[in-house]
Amino acid sequence: MCNLYTVRKSAAEVAAHFGVADPTQSNAPEEVYPGYPGVVMREEAGTRLMQSMVWGFPLRLKGMKPEAKPKPVNNIADLSKNMWIGLARKPQWRCVIPVTQFAEAEGEKGRKTRTWFGVKDQPVFGWAGLWRISDEWGPVYSGVMTDCNEAIRPVHDRMPVLLMPDEYDRWLHGDFDDALAFQNRCFPHDLITMERTDEPWVKRKAAANAELLL
Repeated sequence: MCNLYTVRKSAAEVAAHFGVADPTQSNAPEEVYPGYPGVVMREEAGTRLMQSMVWGFPLRLKGMKPEAKPKPVNNIADLSKNMWIGLARKPQWRCVIPVTQFAEAEGEKGRKTRTWFGVKDQPVFGWAGLWRISDEWGPVYSGVMTDCNEAIRPVHDRMPVLLMPDEYDRWLHGDFDDALAFQNRCFPHDLITMERTDEPWVKRKAAANAELLL
């Protein structure tokens, strides 16, 4: 499960990487948490654009009070599930999430630290995602997950579905079988970088949100 990632590049640098002509200025922070703003790349009428959205599809759990804030479903475990399949079958609801690093928690409970992962020779890389318009938060997005590779296995058994630049078009335009193929493949372990740190996992309230994987 991925509940924290960074975008430590300027809007112009991110736009240039994804072939977007008009960089979008966003209020998204460098560290992105579930339920808070992030930026995605999607296509509309054949044109790539960057758009600010909330990370996580709002989900209201049974027994929640009407005034309670929905929980953000920020990770997608299985594109074939009812919650996702309708969107995954339609390329217009696919997006690519810009990432510079993503983090997993490592260590003893109460003393967990951040271990950061990246992609070699890719200062910015893509994470396959889906988006939609929600009544609660407007445009929202969630990232597709898959089984981990050997580089990530010491820390976690899941990882984001990572995309290389020459794969963005296939994710955005491919059929449902193409989408499933990305989720079912094993991303090359030798392309992953890992940085263990002594940074506390929970630094602020946003990181302590209830994150959901469906």
